This record gives sequence, C-alpha cells and structure tokens, in this order.
Amino acid sequence: MPQVVVPVRYPLSENSRATLAEAIQIADEEDADLTVLHVNLYQNSHRVDRTELKRAVEESFGHVPRTRYVVRSGMLVEETILDEVAAQGADVVVIGSKQASRWRQMIRRLVDDPDVEQFLREELDCEIVTVQPNSQSSRHSSPSSSGS
Repeated sequence: MPQVVVPVRYPLSENSRATLAEAIQIADEEDADLTVLHVNLYQNSHRVDRTELKRAVEESFGHVPRTRYVVRSGMLVEETILDEVAAQGADVVVIGSKQASRWRQMIRRLVDDPDVEQFLREELDCEIVTVQPNSQSSRHSSPSSSGS
C-alpha cells in the first residue's frame, strides 16, 4: 500500500494547512495511506498528543480516511522527520517550503550544495512534494522510483 507522510506544526499554521491539503489530495489520488506527523521538541515545554493533532486536522478537513496520526519527540525536527519517513517506508513526503528551508540549512552544514529535494531523494528513495504558501506544489521523484 502506498504511503504518504506529511509533517505539520501544531497548532496548524496556514502553511501547515496548505501542506496538509496537498498531502490529502495526493493520498486520495494515489490511493495511499496518509501519516500526519508532528514533532515535539525536547527543548520546548508544550507537548502535543495524537488526540490533539487528530482533532486539529479534523476541525480543518473533516474525517480523513486511512490516516494515521503520529507524534514523535526529538531534538531536531528535520532529523526526527527523516527517521519517521524512513521507518514508514514512505513513497511520497509532502513538505512545506518553510520546512524545505530548514532542511536546506541543516544540509548546508553537511554538504556544500544544499539541494534539499536531491538530498532527500538520495537518502529516502521517495518522491518529495514541496508546497508553496500559495498552494502551488512541486513534485520531485527519486531516480529509482520514477519508473513505478
């Protein structure tokens, strides 16, 4: 079964809603399961649980079938997301442009040319969809998954 993973902020920001809307549409088009992921940072005192995350999503979008709500804790949002995406064996990851920017900064520390989509394709072997705040999305397939 195809798997779409979408990391979001809580409470849901306008950008998170746009990213989530795109992920829901892709999951529907691909007949895929959807994982909505939020990362609680260890250094922040506020903790979100799965029930709060699910309630927020359903208040904005109604019931979303075949959706799993996951809350992880971590020091670095990007690293925790990468771990979850790998653990889920995601076929598609939908990220907001702001998330792509943060990943770009993290990757810049590791390599000279921080092409986040290329890095994620190489590391995760999945399609990356970057959602702009104005709801335009950009889909990028990994070389190994482009034939599927």
